[in-house]
Amino acid sequence: MPHNNQKKIAGINDISGFGRCSTTVSMPIISYMKIQYCPILTSIFSNHTGYKEYFFDDYTDKMEAYIAQWKKLDLEFEGIYTGFLGSIKQIEIVKKFVNDFKTDRTTVIVDPVMGDNGEKYATYTTDMCKDMEQLVSMADIITPNVTECCILTKTDYKTSKWTKQELTKMAEKLAAMGPEKIVITGINMNSYIGNFIYEKGMEPILLKSKIIGTARCGTGDIFSAIISADAINGVEFQRSVKKAAAFVQKCIKVSLERQIPEPDGVCFEEVLHTLKIE
Repeated sequence: MPHNNQKKIAGINDISGFGRCSTTVSMPIISYMKIQYCPILTSIFSNHTGYKEYFFDDYTDKMEAYIAQWKKLDLEFEGIYTGFLGSIKQIEIVKKFVNDFKTDRTTVIVDPVMGDNGEKYATYTTDMCKDMEQLVSMADIITPNVTECCILTKTDYKTSKWTKQELTKMAEKLAAMGPEKIVITGINMNSYIGNFIYEKGMEPILLKSKIIGTARCGTGDIFSAIISADAINGVEFQRSVKKAAAFVQKCIKVSLERQIPEPDGVCFEEVLHTLKIE
């Protein structure tokens, strides 16, 4: 029996049993949007690293044997979506996965999870950053935050006062690497947060949303999951970014109302039914 009669996304990311981030949010959201989510786990956490203590199991040495079984099944994917990758070895495995599984109908979405607030994550070395540049070059869509955009384009970071000209220049550098569609997320605009939408051949757009509460873990994963599912469902990119930003804002609002602790992420489950499927 063929296994490819339903749209599928291969999601390559870690999983946290508690804390609502990475695969824990991507899988239910993409599944709700009528696409089968097929996970490839890079590591397993009891709860994410924002908590004082956590259990951790690195899955790197098992990833290739895991993927080999998918080859035997002749699986095909409409989407390949990557999140946090913890080592050069994992990035290399993902690059090979893209080369092996991408077809003419596959969209590759890379969330280059490398850092935040102007700093690389402690696990990210210079060599890893170079390897991530190569993975970005294989993507159709990328969703970097401002810090990651600066790392990838070797631009000096600043906390705020980004001009449209500066954002366009960075987006053009990213587009020159390969991606057709780029959204730079988390742009500080005083009482607003910005998302800069860039598509080759179209006028860039800076979308602003009113800031509600403080930053919470997992919101970037929710955002990228919606972008990924919409891409497979053929939704226009700017429309998808606006929808993702509005949904994240709604998730934060209900989490504040329920007094959810910040490390616990956002209770997207409460509002998932409102997410429009197109």
